Amino acid sequence: MRKFAYGNAAVWHFHVSEFNMEKNIIKEEDLQKAAQEGMDAFIDVFVQAYLKLGDGQITAELMQQLNGDQITLLAYHIFREEVMDGGFCQLIQNGYGPFIFDNPFAKAMRLWGLKDFSKQLYKAREVYDANREDLMRERTDEEFMAMYEQYEAFDEIEEWYIEEEESLTGMVAYYVDEHIETFII
Repeated sequence: MRKFAYGNAAVWHFHVSEFNMEKNIIKEEDLQKAAQEGMDAFIDVFVQAYLKLGDGQITAELMQQLNGDQITLLAYHIFREEVMDGGFCQLIQNGYGPFIFDNPFAKAMRLWGLKDFSKQLYKAREVYDANREDLMRERTDEEFMAMYEQYEAFDEIEEWYIEEEESLTGMVAYYVDEHIETFII
């Protein structure tokens, strides 16, 4: 068992004794360095390794190579990047609506201990399901910008996520750290 401190965050336990890190794409030294940089860098080591398997693309072939927890971590990364940059409208317009809402991402977040986040995802899914066809249709830049007014139902959920993102990302990093053997490739 090793201990890593994430920036100024609490010290977390890191378990590597159950497998040989030398055979993996993710190397222990990369995790050590990332852990010192913070939870975002720690998560990114895994995400970049997964994307490397798919030559930088998220494909059906990549999904077949990953386990459920690895796919969930990749989904969290995509969700965070898209929502923090442009909200649910951007997430959906960039083609990630089905990946987030048609898969058990919300359930996985609940199982990982992020119960409030899971509830917010289910609220967003209700809006998504009720408006799926319109949300996913091809749009001009003007039409895309108008979506933010048309889909104000996402605003409260986005604001909640933005306020809670650091804490939620910390919880995700902690979960990964506590179950490291399921995330290593």
